[in-house]
Amino acid sequence: MKSSVYLLVVCLISVCLTVVAQETEVSTVPAVHHTITQDDGGYYFPFKRKKVYELIDTPDFTLPVLMGNPQGTTQGIDFNFGEMNGKLMFGFIPYGDSRHPQPVYFRSSSPIVNGKATIDILGQLRGTYDMVDWEELGRGTLGYRVTNENGKFLYDGIISFSGSGPFEIATTMVEGPFVNMVTPESAVISFTLNRESSAVVKVGDTPFESGASLVHEVLVDGLSADTQYPYEVRVGENAFHFSLRTAPNPGSRTSFTFSYASDSRAGNGGGERDLGGANFYIMKRIMALNSAQNAAFMQFTGDLINGYLTTVAGTHVQYANWKRAIQPFAHYFPVYAAMGNHEALNRQFYSPDDRVFISVDRFPYATESAEAVFAANFVNPTNGPDSEDGASYDPDPGKVDFPSYSENVFFYTYDNVAMVVLNSDYWYVPTSNNIQFVSGGLHGYIMDNQLEWLTRVLNQLEQDENIDHVFITQHTPMFPNGGHVQDDMWYRGNNTWRPYVAGIPLQKGIIERRDQLLDLLVNQSTKVVAVLTGDEHNYARTEIGPNTVIHPDDYKPEKVVLSRTIYQINNGAAGAPYYAQEETPWTPFVSGFTTQNALVFFRVDGKKLFMEVINPDTLEKFDQLELR
Repeated sequence: MKSSVYLLVVCLISVCLTVVAQETEVSTVPAVHHTITQDDGGYYFPFKRKKVYELIDTPDFTLPVLMGNPQGTTQGIDFNFGEMNGKLMFGFIPYGDSRHPQPVYFRSSSPIVNGKATIDILGQLRGTYDMVDWEELGRGTLGYRVTNENGKFLYDGIISFSGSGPFEIATTMVEGPFVNMVTPESAVISFTLNRESSAVVKVGDTPFESGASLVHEVLVDGLSADTQYPYEVRVGENAFHFSLRTAPNPGSRTSFTFSYASDSRAGNGGGERDLGGANFYIMKRIMALNSAQNAAFMQFTGDLINGYLTTVAGTHVQYANWKRAIQPFAHYFPVYAAMGNHEALNRQFYSPDDRVFISVDRFPYATESAEAVFAANFVNPTNGPDSEDGASYDPDPGKVDFPSYSENVFFYTYDNVAMVVLNSDYWYVPTSNNIQFVSGGLHGYIMDNQLEWLTRVLNQLEQDENIDHVFITQHTPMFPNGGHVQDDMWYRGNNTWRPYVAGIPLQKGIIERRDQLLDLLVNQSTKVVAVLTGDEHNYARTEIGPNTVIHPDDYKPEKVVLSRTIYQINNGAAGAPYYAQEETPWTPFVSGFTTQNALVFFRVDGKKLFMEVINPDTLEKFDQLELR
């Protein structure tokens, strides 16, 4: 987000910062944001002897509104979507009839008038149209879609009912179940209900009970390695049956496939390409292709949704739609999600009269930061660093001044492969042109504590005889090729870009920090094979080695010298609007560039490693590489 607004701020704000900030008001703003404070009017930023207050926004829709507060009636189900007008499409979900259950939509829809809509089960969905036997069983589950009056998809929902008229709303699994964090002995089954209720997950013959809650994360353990298990999730009167496969024992060196993609935020073209902030269409195609290729897991690194929101409630809506897209397939295998810049959730300070716009990661960090809301929506390992608290630049070591890394920086292993997940959009300030005046994390930058953690993890993996192949993934390319040459880890060769903490710049610039990363991955590790990135909405592979030109001609700091070759595999082609290729110093080392939608598969066969890239929409194979 760069414009003349920010350039004006850069020119003027340095002479205005202290005029208002000298007031002695008590502030709950984290100490890292040295110029933001608060009074009875709220949070504000000082500018030209004025207080530029936070822009208070309300979400267009919340999950409770879009779910429609369904109520059973004598004929079916009534919905209340607030004040909106639009259309409600609906159809039964025939669980048991398909491995990947999805709604089969009825031939007609229900109008939403002043927020009110009805599904007439008795009048429309009986007899010939009762393909789930609700008349006999006295229960069933419906999928439904909400559109506005212009036909734009807003939400994809699920509701279960009981009775044969009158009807009641049953306890419903509105999200999931998802298989998460598969190990040789365990997995986590997660799901969300429409109301607090207990549930039972049964794996094989072993039940695992979960107490009353809306959100359930159930650890199922005591399992055998590399084994297919049927599992059942019982919620109220309904039972749902799927299966999972445990991971092989470490170092088994079996043959398996995993996949990689990123950037599934809403695309152009209408319909499911923009369903409430996500490219529902391409994500379903990606997940179907994963299933067809028998992927053991998928890594998805960043820009899941449109994001850049200012409300927690609005962010939950977009995540819900993304999860619904993967849901029919993620019943069976894990999808490890990571953060990108579009996961941003901010506090914004805006004055149209003064042309001032400033945006920072939303605080309080423990509950409202982009990192906290992401962690609330996904199930990932918690073996990453704590935060940037305690770093040399921490302004107040006695307090929590930074967001948590929990579930957004982590690593996991599967047989002889390790995946290390970084957050290169941590504590992100979208208004980067004035970052020195407000402080915050820079797009593309790996901060000090995260880098130290990565150093320890790579050393651990280097010593682990069961691990042969190490992958690093972060949203931003180390070497951008099209769409983000002006930032990522390059900034058009300008090393002056860096995060600021409490008004003080970090010691290392963006290219210096990139070179530190390269030294770790290339020179100090023999096992790192590739860096998996996104952000740029295209596919490309870049050779990173001793002959690759990686610095600008006038670069003054010490240059890293690379001792071997690895690859950057950029796949930001999961549905976001495309970017064309640009010229860079390393362009001669780039191959396979395309704006096709893409899913990258890694075929692991012991110490051998092969990459294959397939368009999930057309099923065309358009790149391949023997990595080892």
